[in-house]
Amino acid sequence: MMAGTPPVRLRLPRSSRIKQEGDFARARSRGQRLSGGCLIVNVLPRPIGAGSRIGVVTSKKIGDAVERSRARRLLRETFRLHQHELERPVDLVLVARPSIAGRKLADVEKDFLRLLGQAKVLKS
Repeated sequence: MMAGTPPVRLRLPRSSRIKQEGDFARARSRGQRLSGGCLIVNVLPRPIGAGSRIGVVTSKKIGDAVERSRARRLLRETFRLHQHELERPVDLVLVARPSIAGRKLADVEKDFLRLLGQAKVLKS
């Protein structure tokens, strides 16, 4: 990085999270659904000027509470690292599949980026 250039902040504020059940339901019913690897992605476009948001769903099929928490952390971290690569604001509902248990961050990132590429929401 060049001297004097501030680093890009890659934060994930609470405002970037989907919290309302209605927002989850809307993204899952009206959004584009893609699945592959260790996750399912539901993508719903948002108005220009709004920020992208993420919601994460983990079921008991993944494993115990420790495994489910780890899966949520992996998915949120993947979104946090790549949120600035999105072409337009979207609501993303990520559903973890049981195969996420024991996966590394790089594996989850690969599946995430491949699915977002298929959804055509990544910058070229």
